[in-house]
Amino acid sequence: MLELKNIHKYYNPGTVNEMCLFRDFSLTVEDGQFVSVVGSNGSGKTSMLNIICGSIPVEAGTIRMGGADITREKEFRRNRRIGRVYQNPAMGTCPSMTILENMALADNKGNIYGFRRGTNRARISHYRELLSQLGLGLEDKLDIKVGSLSGGQRQAMALLMSTMTPIEFLILDEHTAALDPKTAELIMELTDRIVREKKLTTIMVTHNLRYATQYGDRLLMMHQGGIVLDMEGEEKEKVSVDEILKLFNEISIECGN
Repeated sequence: MLELKNIHKYYNPGTVNEMCLFRDFSLTVEDGQFVSVVGSNGSGKTSMLNIICGSIPVEAGTIRMGGADITREKEFRRNRRIGRVYQNPAMGTCPSMTILENMALADNKGNIYGFRRGTNRARISHYRELLSQLGLGLEDKLDIKVGSLSGGQRQAMALLMSTMTPIEFLILDEHTAALDPKTAELIMELTDRIVREKKLTTIMVTHNLRYATQYGDRLLMMHQGGIVLDMEGEEKEKVSVDEILKLFNEISIECGN
């Protein structure tokens, strides 16, 4: 279980540009939940993900993961339990390395390398098997530099690589936003399959309201550092994109947008 309790987060503290994004913010995500998060720009979606992953600190409050207090734990230590896929396909892979080298790097996440070969040739058949599940033919291009792949291929690899080692949480930060519609659909179908097969607790931030209603078992809408909508189960299954869009527009109008 993931718990954010009474979180306070300030940007530019002590300056004329000081801004409080989160004030006494709390959220609990149960084990195995797939949570979709929507909201306007600046509502706190990505900041919340950064706080969970340890990319930015908090001024007050606690973060608990699996019952353990990780509020002051370093980002690299949290990453052993968290997989993250970013909006930019380039951020989840190393373009100057081959597909094989990228897969080997992900395969050794959290391990100490020492003075040994970075690529374990005995694992190649395993990498091919994993890549074949993407249906993109990448299993036959292991020696190709990842930088020469399309954005969709790289994002599929990033998703696969982020879940290769045993993790407890998957964080998806608008991971289809930079893709064309057809490729975005492929990535979402792949995401749903991986989450279900590995039973991962997942938080997905998205601007695509259809994805937010279609995927996952819980839906949150954020606004100005708070949660203004929280639905799950049968309630979420019945909600339509039009209903979510109507609420989204009502909030925007109230804010003068």
